[in-house]
Amino acid sequence: MINLTLLGATGSIGQSTLSVVDLHPQTFNVFALSANTNWQRMLSLCEKYQPSFAVMTDEVAAEQLSQRLQNDTTVLSGAKALETIASHTYTDQVMAAIVGAAGMASSLAAAKAGKRIMLANKESLVLAGDIFMQAVKDNNAELIPVDSEHSAIFQCLQGGVSGLNKIQLTASGGPFLHTPLSKLTSITPDQACAHPNWSMGRKISVDSATMMNKGLEVIEAHYLFNLPAEKIDVVMHPQSIIHSSVYFDDGSTLSQMGNPDMRTVISYAMSYPDRISSGVPALNLTKNSPLEFYPPDFNKFSCLRLAFEALKQGGSAMGTINAANEVAVASFLDEKIKFLDIAKIIEKTLEISNHFYPTCLSEVIENDRTARLIASKLIQFYV
Repeated sequence: MINLTLLGATGSIGQSTLSVVDLHPQTFNVFALSANTNWQRMLSLCEKYQPSFAVMTDEVAAEQLSQRLQNDTTVLSGAKALETIASHTYTDQVMAAIVGAAGMASSLAAAKAGKRIMLANKESLVLAGDIFMQAVKDNNAELIPVDSEHSAIFQCLQGGVSGLNKIQLTASGGPFLHTPLSKLTSITPDQACAHPNWSMGRKISVDSATMMNKGLEVIEAHYLFNLPAEKIDVVMHPQSIIHSSVYFDDGSTLSQMGNPDMRTVISYAMSYPDRISSGVPALNLTKNSPLEFYPPDFNKFSCLRLAFEALKQGGSAMGTINAANEVAVASFLDEKIKFLDIAKIIEKTLEISNHFYPTCLSEVIENDRTARLIASKLIQFYV
């Protein structure tokens, strides 16, 4: 029986993970669950899965959960508790699915404890890639990407990297692939969150609409596959059937295909190197629309351009754009700034911020804090 710790249990990745667990109750045991404030949903999960631990990062929510639970689940609270369950002796696998910088420390704790980390929290690599990858190496941890694009590349490279020329991430283009730049000035949060293919949270949906999500994935790919920016490509593919490709020097291209459903990626990460049923139906190409591919418009999707620039700059730049993006997207969702202001705030924050090379997690966190302050001040000029 594999003990699973699920960080971010009430989110979309968490729900998909538990649906895979439901298909294989003799293989996976839910050892620990975490959430932020949604104690009502956590209560029902604890009643169903009977985990040893339930962590609510919000103390009030933890108290509410503790008062209502009537089983032996131990309720913990606070960010440090996430690290406790991620590194626990009885934890075998950690699904790291906490959105944003808040999930970084617990993912790193899992790496230092030598766990299998199924990484859906891209900020762990964007903010602290060098530190994180060194922890994985030093502690013989396993790092399996839980992202359709990176999982596709990971699968395509199982035969080896000899003669690898480049990798190519596909991007759906979100809801505005064919929308002219001039029409993006009046975009509402609901329009930005209306992704044509994927069901995701509002923050990541906006990131998809601006293409910042793809930019962060480019940075992730740099660390996961040890490749420079020049060997990482992006192509627009609105059908989201080909999830990514790898190109070799002999002219060969390998691609991974499948229906756009995160359960495929999640089940692969949980069962690697084997494969288990995910509940996702098989792809039927005869019933799909023709597959389309377009080069990205770096003028319209300037967040993607900024991510490439930050990767080439290296060091703290990647954490800076991530922090600025989180602040800007939150302001957009609160209808304080316009859609196109997101990229402007990120670019200006990157220009103002001091650039350096973090050597420890505290420096990463301080850079994140400083970048958020700068971005918050800049927002005042757009409100």
